[in-house]
This record gives sequence, C-alpha cells and structure tokens, in this order.
Amino acid sequence: MLKHLLYRGYTNGLKVAASVVPFPKPTLFSGSGSVNELCQAIADLGFTRLLLVTDVGLVDLGVADQVKENAQALGLNVFMFSDVKPDPTYDQIESGLSAYLDAQCDAILALGGGSAMDCAKVIAARVTNKRPIKKLAGLFRVWRTPAPLFVIPTTSGTGSEVTIAAVVSDPVTHLKTPLIDPKLVPMMAALDANLLISLPAKVTADTGIDALTHAVEAYISRNATQETQAYSIAAIKLIFKYLPLAVGQGSDVEARHKMAMASYYAGMAFTKASLGYVHAFAHSLGAKYGLPHGMANGLALLPVLRFSLPEIEPQLKTLSEALCADDETDASAEDFISKLDVLYQAVGIEQTTSALNGSDTQELVGLILKEAHWNYPVPKFMNEVECAQLLAKIRT
Repeated sequence: MLKHLLYRGYTNGLKVAASVVPFPKPTLFSGSGSVNELCQAIADLGFTRLLLVTDVGLVDLGVADQVKENAQALGLNVFMFSDVKPDPTYDQIESGLSAYLDAQCDAILALGGGSAMDCAKVIAARVTNKRPIKKLAGLFRVWRTPAPLFVIPTTSGTGSEVTIAAVVSDPVTHLKTPLIDPKLVPMMAALDANLLISLPAKVTADTGIDALTHAVEAYISRNATQETQAYSIAAIKLIFKYLPLAVGQGSDVEARHKMAMASYYAGMAFTKASLGYVHAFAHSLGAKYGLPHGMANGLALLPVLRFSLPEIEPQLKTLSEALCADDETDASAEDFISKLDVLYQAVGIEQTTSALNGSDTQELVGLILKEAHWNYPVPKFMNEVECAQLLAKIRT
C-alpha cells in the first residue's frame, strides 16, 4: 500500500539520520561505590549547586537522603525536588524548572526510575530552551544544549541513562509526548546495585521485562545494525539468566548488577535501532489506564511477536540459539517464544488484564497505529482489524 511505502520511507530516513548524527554515550561508573565516584566527578567538574530530582518513595526509603549526604560531604550544595510522579506531566517539569532557578543550580542529578530520569531530562532542556514543552517534543527540537545532567538509576528497565529520549505526558489530553534528541543523553551515570536491592519483586519483574522488550524490539527492528544487535543479544542473555534471581532473591547483588548492565545494553540498542508495536501498545495503555509501563510491555510482547511471524523468524531463531545450552538442538523462532513464556511464568508477568475496556478499542487502535507507523521501523505492518484482535487477546 502507498501509505506503507510512505512509512517505510520515513523510518528509512531515521536510519540514515542515526548513522550520521553522533549519539553521545554517558561516562559510566559501575559497581559498589559508583554513586560516590559520580558525586566526586561532579565536584571535580566544578559544579557546586545540584537539583536532586527524585520521588517520594525514594525519600521515604532514605535513599535520596543517602545520596544527598554523599554529595554534600564532597562540598556540593544539594536542593531536593521530590515531586516526580509516574508518567511525569508538563506541570511537574515546570515545577522542577522553578526549583532549579530559585536555588540557582548549575547542574541536575536524577535519582530514580524512568520517570525521574525523563523528568530531569526535560527540566534540563527547559533550563536552556525558553520554549513550551510542546515546542520541544518530537525529533531534534531541543536546539540548545540542556543544563548538565547526571543520573543514578534505581530500576533496571528503562535504559534512560543512555537514551536520547524522554517521555512526558500532556496533563490535559493525557497523551505521552516524546522528546527525542541526542542532547538529552546525560553526561554521566552510576549503576550501583546496592541501590536496587530494596526494589520490590513485582517492580523488578516489570522493569526487567521493559528492558527485555527494548532489546527484542531493537533486535527485530528493520533499522537494526550489527552494533545494536550485539547489544541486544548481550541484554537478552543477561535478563534470561538473572531476572529470575533478582525477582526471587532481591538481595543478590550480582543479579542486581547484571540486570543494571542489561538495561544499559538494551538502552544502547534501541536508542539507535528504535522500537516497535509493543511500545506503541504500552504507551497507549499506560496513558489511557495508568498501567505501569513494564507491565503494559509484558502484555503486548508475546502477541506482537507471534503476529510478526514469519517476517521475524530468522531473528528469533538467532535469539533462541543465543539462549540454548550446549546440549540443546531445538533452536527456532517458536523455541524463543516458548522460552519467553517460561520466563513470564518464572517472574509472574501477566499476559491479560481486566483494565481494558472494549468500548475504547477504536480509540486505542488509532493511537497505537499512529505512533507505531510514524515512529518505529516495524518488521510487519498491522492493520486496524489485526490491532483490535490483539487488544482483545490481552483483555480479560
């Protein structure tokens, strides 16, 4: 169809852009004590007044105060902004911007999951770009370099510490609006497993599936490269091995560290290769019903993979081979899907939900297809009927 050719042309253009536009990588501190190393580096760079962007949960757990004290011990002045909510909205960004300006900060330190990091990214962009957030949304519209940004992830899922994207929600329409620009990549990041051991099992599972979805969608993307597929495979192998351990034994520091690295690798993969239908479903379901992002990805991943066969059969066969033990010989696309189903069962990922309302199907179909076709290099196009059928499969 003509419109499919138009979509392909657009996403092919994104692939060309990804190959010529430089994608910065943050300086990475990893392992026990990496938070202190990051704070020392911030001080060494001459910054003195930090806005610590985080959420109430991390304040209540004492994690935010711990990081604040570490930074203050190095002579940094820290001003806490803890109003970040899941799926941050424009008004939260503007509140954070006011806090930054009122305290005369010269840098931002984000502490938390994807919501905190995305919120911090957009606050940093607004510091130097005197335009409304809607004017910054879209591709390459952050014209001025944002305020210096440093991040400490406390979940292993979003990969936001390395990506060129930030997603915030319009408080009126509740639609998620992505900002996509290489300038949004943080300067430095610390992956410290000691901050992850208090993460509840359910959140660990959902964020782990988020990271897995990033890696799988990047691997089957039409814009995948040898580099991005290497990152994807590394992430997928780590997640299959260590996610059950991280969920079942949250204090296992090695498992937590490996999951943090898996999330980082998956972020490196999708920030260049892009995503697909699973994320279009997840964004729409999250905006409409408030479903956690990782959970929504989990609902859509298996049905989308099955829909995309046979176009993605060679890629899934390769992923199956990567996961096979030496004595296994049944590597195939179906074998990978079966292994994924086993992983779901092991970590308690839902495959259906009662949150979906059948009367919303037409609206959701329009949102899903619009996002996917104009943003993602999907391997196989889905029409309205097929999209509605997939929604029905995940609705209890």
